[in-house]
Amino acid sequence: MSTEVTGDRGPVFELHGVRYVYGQRQVALDGIDLVVERGEQVALLGANGSGKTTLLKLLDGIVGPSEGSMRALGLEVAAVVDGAEAFRFHRQVGLVFQDPDVQLFSATVYDDVAFGPLQLGLATDEVKARVAEALGVMEIEHLAERAPFELSGGEKKRAAIASVLSLRPEVILLDEPTASLDPRTKWVLVDLIRGLAKAGKTLITSTHELDIVPYIADRVVVLGEDRRVLADGPAAEILANADLLIEANLIHEHLHEHDGVRHRHAHEAPVHHEAGATPAPEHS
Repeated sequence: MSTEVTGDRGPVFELHGVRYVYGQRQVALDGIDLVVERGEQVALLGANGSGKTTLLKLLDGIVGPSEGSMRALGLEVAAVVDGAEAFRFHRQVGLVFQDPDVQLFSATVYDDVAFGPLQLGLATDEVKARVAEALGVMEIEHLAERAPFELSGGEKKRAAIASVLSLRPEVILLDEPTASLDPRTKWVLVDLIRGLAKAGKTLITSTHELDIVPYIADRVVVLGEDRRVLADGPAAEILANADLLIEANLIHEHLHEHDGVRHRHAHEAPVHHEAGATPAPEHS
């Protein structure tokens, strides 16, 4: 899988004191400091409303900070959002939305995956090569001539990712990629995401599903319900910190009573596996 690289070799993203306010009323992010290096695999965790999707939109240059400073691939984000650099930037940073129907709008999967390269004005042979490559990475060559509305939820997710991969971005942002998928389909998609990491892509994935985090990330950034960075560190350390996960509303405490004595236990704690281990669910 090819990667197009910018001339700037600093961090992919640098955010300092970034604040974002919707409609001058609703604070979505409040003082975010974050640096992401090239080639990192980062999981973005947080409860609903903590600002995960807004942060991904900022990283993708869809919106710019209300306050603070942000650089992406060496560019000020204000220039990415409004200036001539936007075209180059969006070839190198791709966002896969939580709802794949946002990205699948053509008559066939092939047409959706070809859309980006065609907008670049590439030659027909190059467009075909990129489409074949992206479909192959997502293992959906057999779906090329299918209409998006004919696909299952998991197939739509893979087609949406392929539509981003055809631009050969350096950075891929994934918003809740396994949401609403059945267990088998979820783990198939996790394996495909792992393949992107092995290919050297910078991956930032927002998720509520703690059990997939050890497989898709080596670093975890937790957003608190105050819409600030609550924690940032190695995945194993973050996932082992039950108090932190409870504070972030990612797991909850349940009160039990045994022989008249009350005890508190954390529920929905993540399953821990050795690095590089194969997920337990059987894949199709």
